[in-house]
Amino acid sequence: MKTISAGDANRHFSSVLRDVATGEVVTVLSRGKPVATISPAHSGEPERESAKRALLERLRQQKPSGTRNWTRDELYEG
Repeated sequence: MKTISAGDANRHFSSVLRDVATGEVVTVLSRGKPVATISPAHSGEPERESAKRALLERLRQQKPSGTRNWTRDELYEG
């Protein structure tokens, strides 16, 4: 992981984007504290999709809880 000051990130943004495009993760610092992380857009997509599928599968297997004592129309009244 690479770090860069906010000022340098602003002045050299094209260079930062080139680094990110090659897979580098860049943390932007403001007054020495991390304020942003720039990472490749495709980073984490397979893991995210896998986690999403696992969550949906788990939710489908759970029994409904609680009782529904309202109607859809009641949600939009008022």
